[in-house]
Amino acid sequence: MNHEFAWDELALLWDGKNFGSVHDWLGERWNYLIQTRPDGHEDKDARFLQGLAFAALALHFTQNRNQEGAALLADDALQALSAFLPAYRGVQVTPVMETMAALRPLLDGLKHDAGCPVPPSKFNKLVYLRDAG
Repeated sequence: MNHEFAWDELALLWDGKNFGSVHDWLGERWNYLIQTRPDGHEDKDARFLQGLAFAALALHFTQNRNQEGAALLADDALQALSAFLPAYRGVQVTPVMETMAALRPLLDGLKHDAGCPVPPSKFNKLVYLRDAG
């Protein structure tokens, strides 16, 4: 099943700090899952992709001077992804959670349109196992 998600594609976008495209990539797959699987929004894979999308959007927002949005999405990511620790479908969730947990307190008290409080180079890479299923 891991191959259907093409984590290598996602990792290229994530590690390139192209979080708008990461969100789009995840959104396309999430949308497909909720439309084609019997559990719809409750499908475990769909919930996982949604959690990653929350994290990606939080990172996108903080880089693009939307710190309120970043804080809200970081909270959503932390909540959603906690159910998938330490890994799911070969993706190591812990590094994503560590990035969210480090970023979140830095957003408190920032002006809405403040710059990113942490250099994007400090964001953890997307770590996945190529042969996990």
